Amino acid sequence: MKAIVLKEVGEAQNLILTEVPVPKIKDNEVLVRVKAVAINPVDAFVRRNQPALEMIYAMKGDEENIILGWDVAGIVIETGSAVRRFTAGDEVFGNFNFIGQANAYAEFVAAPQNELTIKPANVSFEQAAGATMAALTAWASLVKFAKLKKGDKIIIYGASGGVGHYAVQIAKHFGAYVIGVASGENKDFVLGLGADEFFDYKIQAVEDFINDADIVHDAVWVEAEVNSTEDTHLQRSLKTLKEGGILSSIVVYPDQAFIDKAKADKNVTVQRVNVTPNDSYLKDMEAIAQLLSDGKIKTHISHLFPLTDMAKAHEIIQTKNAVGKIILVP
Repeated sequence: MKAIVLKEVGEAQNLILTEVPVPKIKDNEVLVRVKAVAINPVDAFVRRNQPALEMIYAMKGDEENIILGWDVAGIVIETGSAVRRFTAGDEVFGNFNFIGQANAYAEFVAAPQNELTIKPANVSFEQAAGATMAALTAWASLVKFAKLKKGDKIIIYGASGGVGHYAVQIAKHFGAYVIGVASGENKDFVLGLGADEFFDYKIQAVEDFINDADIVHDAVWVEAEVNSTEDTHLQRSLKTLKEGGILSSIVVYPDQAFIDKAKADKNVTVQRVNVTPNDSYLKDMEAIAQLLSDGKIKTHISHLFPLTDMAKAHEIIQTKNAVGKIILVP
């Protein structure tokens, strides 16, 4: 089969098209013919960062080929002996083996049955592939951690991005008052998603206008700040929250001192939220599938490329300015 292999850590051009063996499935896995792949900023981060590659891709040291990616939609063509959830011909989608080796940049993938769900018939493979890691992250942040409810005032930073554009739609579905923050050129897009207010972060400091938000969902990717909370946008986000508010960080890892101070000063609960398969994973995926099916959330695809243009896709995603999702098709 054709696959995009990372030749070595570094530039996007190190992602090369090659031929590799079709993966063999385990008893609890299905073989999926990939119809669409979605990429995320973490893909590009792993590609050019050896420690991240070793941790997030779960390097074992004996890999013949390093194939990145975790988000797919496709058709089941073979099932393992212990698989009961799917049969050949089922159309499925999911984010799987994260953290680990999903090897999604390929024509075929071997995926655990418990990390995929049925794709709604009225949703395209491209739309479904987008609504995997990013949509699950927004769901984990707003629904599972923040316990979002009708009437909550929520600030969504990075509202035009992959995670952010789902977060706006999910928040509106739950009846929240949504304040979207992004660059000015994306104002119409964010308001079109349903946001009630918009702030251009380049010219407006949100904390100068708002101090009574119930929830802040922060999906801003600032690589220099990933492991720091000193004098950052996350620090400033605290000022926008009311007493007892919730700060959900998607990228930055707040240290314990930051978490403790937020709790002591304003009784604000701070947590770094991410997505890993757990007991509620399937339920969350099925909830997202239902929202897609009902038209409550939609995937905005800003770029659709053939799999052979993976390097180009990575160059766009690593700017951190991509709108919605970037999708590739084999």
